[in-house]
Amino acid sequence: MIETIGLSKRFGDVRAVENVSLQIREQEVFGLVGTNGAGKSTLLRIITGILKQDAGTVLVDSEVVFDNVETKKKFFFIPDDPYFFVNGTAEDMKKYYAEIYPGFDTARFERLLKDFGLDGRRKIAGYSKGMKKQLSILLGLCAGTKYLICDETFDGLDPVMRQGIKSLFAKDMEDRGLTPVLTSHNLRELEDICDHMGLLHQGGILLSEDISSMKLSIQKVQCVFAAGIEADSAMKDLDVLSHNVRGRLHTITARGTREEITAHFGSYPTIFFEILSPSLEEIFITETEVVGYDIKKLILD
Repeated sequence: MIETIGLSKRFGDVRAVENVSLQIREQEVFGLVGTNGAGKSTLLRIITGILKQDAGTVLVDSEVVFDNVETKKKFFFIPDDPYFFVNGTAEDMKKYYAEIYPGFDTARFERLLKDFGLDGRRKIAGYSKGMKKQLSILLGLCAGTKYLICDETFDGLDPVMRQGIKSLFAKDMEDRGLTPVLTSHNLRELEDICDHMGLLHQGGILLSEDISSMKLSIQKVQCVFAAGIEADSAMKDLDVLSHNVRGRLHTITARGTREEITAHFGSYPTIFFEILSPSLEEIFITETEVVGYDIKKLILD
């Protein structure tokens, strides 16, 4: 497990990370979202021991990370702009990482290069941005580390390649207990793969929860009340997170299970009533608006 406790980091007057406390459980996909400049890259560099925090603690399997070579062997970190040797090829990078990571699977790497249509002898400088991202992820997967840390994981990948990479993550999680930590500025990009999501803004964590728990505990209701029924009365005793009206159609997002919300509205006659599954973006928007943040200004499409 990866745990950060009260983590803070500044660069001069810039607050990059501020009092961040997180738990990343083993064999779960942890997604970290936030706009550019929110502090995602800095946080990942502290977690992997590249940067030293100004305050707080980072523990990986109960061990500190910074200046701890043995603990760092459990990570493969893929930055947003991966580094490759000048004039290097995929074969060169394979040989390099095979020396660093004893468990590097060279046979699998060569097989995946062919599957993804990458020429191992071609200079990486001639690769497109998407091809470079594919190569870095394949190197990371074949390194055989316990944790794979990816910054802006799917940036530059087309939809087909994204699905292929997600399938590889799922396979490695099942086969060898891989724990991926993925960042993005796009909630929708990570929604279908992550078990747990954290929202980072201005260096601090606004929200960090299991996706399944969030989706089970918040319901989105669309309804048209019968004549004489006041919406305020119908919403009484509900923990309403948001309420929008368009004509006679009410859209109400409330905290509670599907059964509880259905039973509540059963006491109020409606012409139309439907419970929808809110998207992860809708959940984040409602949760953060409750605590005073306009998340619509923070989330990028």
